Amino acid sequence: MKIEQIYTGCLAQGAYYIESEGEAVVIDPLREVQPYIDRAAKDGASIKYVFETHFHADFVSGHLDLSKKTGAPIVYGPTAKPDFEAITATDGQQFKVGNITFTVLHTPGHTMESTCYLLSDENGKDVAIFTGDTLFIGDVGRPDLAQKVVEDLTQEKLASHLYDSLRNKIMPLADDIVVYPAHGAGSACGKNMSKETTDTLGHQKATNYALQPMSREQFIKEVTDGLMPPPAYFPLNVMMNIQGYDSIDAVLERGQHAMSPKAFEAAANETGALLLDTRAPLTFAQGFVPNSINIGIDGNFAPWVGAMIPDIKQEILLVTDPGREEEVITRLARVGYDFTIGYLEGGFEAWKAAGMEVDHIKSVTAEELAAIMDKEPVNILDVRKASEHYSEHIIGAENAPLDYINESMLKVDKNKTYYVHCAGGYRSMIFNSILRARGYDNLIDVQSGFDAIKSCGKFEVSAYVCPSTML
Repeated sequence: MKIEQIYTGCLAQGAYYIESEGEAVVIDPLREVQPYIDRAAKDGASIKYVFETHFHADFVSGHLDLSKKTGAPIVYGPTAKPDFEAITATDGQQFKVGNITFTVLHTPGHTMESTCYLLSDENGKDVAIFTGDTLFIGDVGRPDLAQKVVEDLTQEKLASHLYDSLRNKIMPLADDIVVYPAHGAGSACGKNMSKETTDTLGHQKATNYALQPMSREQFIKEVTDGLMPPPAYFPLNVMMNIQGYDSIDAVLERGQHAMSPKAFEAAANETGALLLDTRAPLTFAQGFVPNSINIGIDGNFAPWVGAMIPDIKQEILLVTDPGREEEVITRLARVGYDFTIGYLEGGFEAWKAAGMEVDHIKSVTAEELAAIMDKEPVNILDVRKASEHYSEHIIGAENAPLDYINESMLKVDKNKTYYVHCAGGYRSMIFNSILRARGYDNLIDVQSGFDAIKSCGKFEVSAYVCPSTML
């Protein structure tokens, strides 16, 4: 028996490949499915089932493409009603794979169809449980997402279901069982996840706040406290996972259309496509195609795309580091942005060489900002989350979270100059580029953000407060 966690840091997501005696299952696959097919081929195995723990909100699963390409049926737990052919398993139903067995445990709470898969070895001993978003390491799934797509559900009702699922289905299991969750730290599907991506159930019973003895009422309060609104793209991804979507092959073919600078400019003018530049923030600041927004590929790319681009059907034109076009198109598709219609051939250097108009964003180091502040008062915008700002910030800085950019931009006066920072420089460039595209030319980026500001030692910083659990 082989168990392999296939972890994707950008989404803080764990998919799983389990093989026994030439048969395999894949649990919660990502959109691009060829790696799973190749993995099975390496073992000389065939993929027998595609298990889904629930209708995911934070990414588009690869269940449909993987099923079509391998013939493996898709399996959901009880109450799931997808718009495509799938097995809706009953609670307790078993699936044989080689000489191992998976038992379906219906665990509603994160969503109503949420299901865990309990793995038993050839001797019938329970060895692992794949918990999806029901149980994380250090946390449990937030109970407010399904209410966005199912009527008459509240987060309190879902939390109550989760209380029963944890105590009646999971906690009675043996302590030595290994827990394999769908997410780790950094995912917006929970609020207190550990950086560890596996653990024993016994250790979780001892350390996970949600598994401690408490009343139903206290549990509901604990798991709902500090929940901020989920990213706007979450319910849109849920519907794609329920209803279906274009094949990843079609998405890649549509997006990998190389355009000369002139053709790129014409397409931008004719289609109303969003110009997305995925280069590193400081590289972007030094020169970019006017009206581009920057979301760097080497960061939490997919979640920020989902948070910043409200329409998943928005047509997109790409400026990338040459050679990374397919990677960017794939990572956009992971969160449902399937309508990339082309990219700038040769990247920004080709644009500049063609003599096209270039824009830039001014930036300063923390030391340079400190020197400016010694001479004159300045306006500082901190675009980190409210909880981060609350924990520690420059005295006098105004919090304008990137997460709520439309509300935050109301704090910006076009007649004033602002110095903008986040934690490390990634989010501040997203903020600056979006406002720049909207006509704000008075924003200056602080390189390397609050990390550099603290290291500089030249700023008055608030006393440290332990970060809250607000997402």
